[in-house]
Amino acid sequence: MNDLFQFLGEPLAQRSLWACAVVGFTDGFLSALVLLRRSSLQIGTISCALLPGIALGILLFGLGHWSVLTGAVLAGLLVGLSSLFVARSTRILHQDVALSVIHSVAFAAGYIVLMHLGLQQKVDDWLFGNIMSMGDTDLRIAYFTGALAILLITLFWRPLLIFLFDARAAAAQGLPTRSLSYGIFALIILALVSSLQAVGAFLTLGLLVAPAAAVRLLSDRAETLFWGGAIIGSSCSVLAFFLSFLLGWHLGASIILLLGVVFLVSFLISRRKR
Repeated sequence: MNDLFQFLGEPLAQRSLWACAVVGFTDGFLSALVLLRRSSLQIGTISCALLPGIALGILLFGLGHWSVLTGAVLAGLLVGLSSLFVARSTRILHQDVALSVIHSVAFAAGYIVLMHLGLQQKVDDWLFGNIMSMGDTDLRIAYFTGALAILLITLFWRPLLIFLFDARAAAAQGLPTRSLSYGIFALIILALVSSLQAVGAFLTLGLLVAPAAAVRLLSDRAETLFWGGAIIGSSCSVLAFFLSFLLGWHLGASIILLLGVVFLVSFLISRRKR
């Protein structure tokens, strides 16, 4: 226990703990958007597509913080929008099919490029996360993403809820459904990128789905989905920080494991209520 208190006195540990709280809160809050839009598989596919964007950013601008972030954001937007274009351009393929093909090819290309550049350790961090390596810039980006998401969702709360629960009714009322759809998509991409260093491309889907999913088993209220998801995401991330230190577990995996436990408990409680 003394080792834990000594570790908490170090700036690295304090920054990592704050990162857990902020990233968990932001992703948990936005997990309600993913749940209500029924786009968890799509977001999971896009999260893996961030890797080729990182590879392209490094090839063009070198290994730097902003080149990695810019490449990841552009890749997420490009893969998502290109899959929509392919799906709309043919009657044969659904968007999910087009998205799967595009993202798998892009992932393979990005992985080959990064391995060729000798960035094996970095690839592992981007795929599975390494929250201990988050710097002050990463933490500021996480703060900004969380504040922006909460502000925009609060400002457009009523039209957003109408669109999420019934897109046709929103269109009939004259709401800008296309802009709302793109705005939701952009917020989720920002959350994916801001949590990339913390939990990685493979594990970030759990943080963007499980919190709201656990709340949904117990409540139908939209406010509860957003704020309850944020509390669960932040609490599990902070608890996982201490658990990973005491047991020597991988921090990103510990976060997702605890979220899985919370989801299971919520499922069992909902079954008993029925």
